[in-house]
Amino acid sequence: MPLTPSPKLVPDVSPQWRPNFWRASHLAQLDAARLPSPRLFGAADVQHLDPTLTLWDIWPVQLDNGDLVTLEAGSLWVMLSAPRLPDPDVRHNMARMRLLLKSEAGWRDCGNLLPDGFSPGSREWSGSTRLNPETGEVTLWFTAAGRRGEAKPDFEQRLFHAVGTLDLTGTLPRVTSWRGLTQTVVNTGELYADLSMTQGVPGQIKGFRDPYWFRDPADGVGYILFTASRASHLPASPYDGVIGLAKANDPDGQEAFELLPPILDAFGLASEMERPHMFVRDGLYYLFWSTQAHIFDTRFAQGPTGLYGMVGPSLFGPFEPLNGSGLVLANPPEEPRQAYAWQVLPSLEVVSFVDFWGLKGGDILKDSALKQAQFAGSIAPSSYLKLDGKTSTIIG
Repeated sequence: MPLTPSPKLVPDVSPQWRPNFWRASHLAQLDAARLPSPRLFGAADVQHLDPTLTLWDIWPVQLDNGDLVTLEAGSLWVMLSAPRLPDPDVRHNMARMRLLLKSEAGWRDCGNLLPDGFSPGSREWSGSTRLNPETGEVTLWFTAAGRRGEAKPDFEQRLFHAVGTLDLTGTLPRVTSWRGLTQTVVNTGELYADLSMTQGVPGQIKGFRDPYWFRDPADGVGYILFTASRASHLPASPYDGVIGLAKANDPDGQEAFELLPPILDAFGLASEMERPHMFVRDGLYYLFWSTQAHIFDTRFAQGPTGLYGMVGPSLFGPFEPLNGSGLVLANPPEEPRQAYAWQVLPSLEVVSFVDFWGLKGGDILKDSALKQAQFAGSIAPSSYLKLDGKTSTIIG
């Protein structure tokens, strides 16, 4: 039966409220022999803006409705950055957000987005960025990982937002006069896993990160979606990934938000649904996220590292997996690690970063030299989607 846009559904935020689920039965519909994959990347696709820097987790500076900001100089983007070191995994312990400019001449590095010492964390992890073109105000939602000044990096994750002013007077754009640093929501542990405890290593940690701003066109209310893990008092499983939700208490999302139950739950299937984001197209709400192959419960189902998505008639669903399984885009089977952290723009352009490319069957978990040599940490070539209700197709 085709999906039909319907009036906005108001969620029951009582403890009995049940989110939408991404289940093993959905993923079992995946045809592993016909994965929706872009082309293989080659050496020409690995271009470093600065050979001393690693870049990953790309997102655009967007307008309030999600459209890309286009200035006379080009479009603005943000990526996580760290010094290029022999072990790529170390980058997570020193991540800073970096502002980039994209124009017809290519990409240019505009420097760190936030000033030194501004973030309350020891590292800056992913988020989203909005520009008000009338005022020049830039609002940043981001993840503060750990605590500023801590002796050893901790994996506690807190969500914050702040406001800066876009300055176009210099050779390159920059954002200045950062102010209004506010904790977006406080995780009490009732709806989502409490991350104040000691955690493990990247790829095996609980989540409360990746805030993404979304204004619901149905009523104009602002929300953030984020990567999270189920509350610990619920039925337990290491495969406890959810997409969380919080509601703005003011029109522009400058104050603290109200924490709501998750809108999507992968309990028993996957431990992470990273970089969630959403837009409305043809009256339907498209929800996307990235998941890596190694975080599935392989006793029941396993998918490739890829971009996944669902579609529904409202912000709160009910959602159905795109293409039956939820898989929208997978890395090519020949190079299952070549890209990650995809984001679909309302224009249906899909952006990501080049991860481990050109492995040619090699195993980075067993070959540290290969891991060092083939980690790119650079901007990936774009792909494009075609969306038709519950079906998506990769173009180019």
